[in-house]
Amino acid sequence: MRNFDLAPLYRSSIGFDRLINLLESNQNQSNGGYPPYNVELTGENHYRITIAVAGFAQNELDITAHDNLLTVRGAHAEEPKDRTYLYQGIAERNFERKFQLAEHIQVRDARLENGLLYIDMERVVPDEAKPRRIEILK
Repeated sequence: MRNFDLAPLYRSSIGFDRLINLLESNQNQSNGGYPPYNVELTGENHYRITIAVAGFAQNELDITAHDNLLTVRGAHAEEPKDRTYLYQGIAERNFERKFQLAEHIQVRDARLENGLLYIDMERVVPDEAKPRRIEILK
C-alpha cells in the first residue's frame, strides 16, 4: 500500500480533522490481515461484520463499542509452551481489530458459530436528524 502525505489537507481544510485522522490511522494500520473478516450489507440499514476466530472460545473474545469505534480483541489464556511443532500453519496469536463506525450505527448483537464471530449492526437515525419537509406559508 502506498503512503500518502496528508499534511496539505490540514492546511486547506477546516472541520475535517476527524476524517483526515481516520485516513491516517487506516494508512498506518499494519495488522497483517489477521484475522480475516468480511463486511456485509444485509439490508437497507443493516450491516454484519464476520471475523474468522477459529480456535478462540467465547470467553477469550471481547467486543467494545465506544465513540463510533468498534474494537474486537481475542486473547488466548496462557498455554504451556511444551509443544514441539514440526510445522505450525495455524495462527494462534492474540489480535485486536478496530472498525470505525459511521454516525447512528448501533451494534445489535454478536454471536460465535463454527469459528466465525458475527457482529450485527443497524443504522438508527433519530427523527431529529432525518430530512423533513418545510411548508411554505402563504
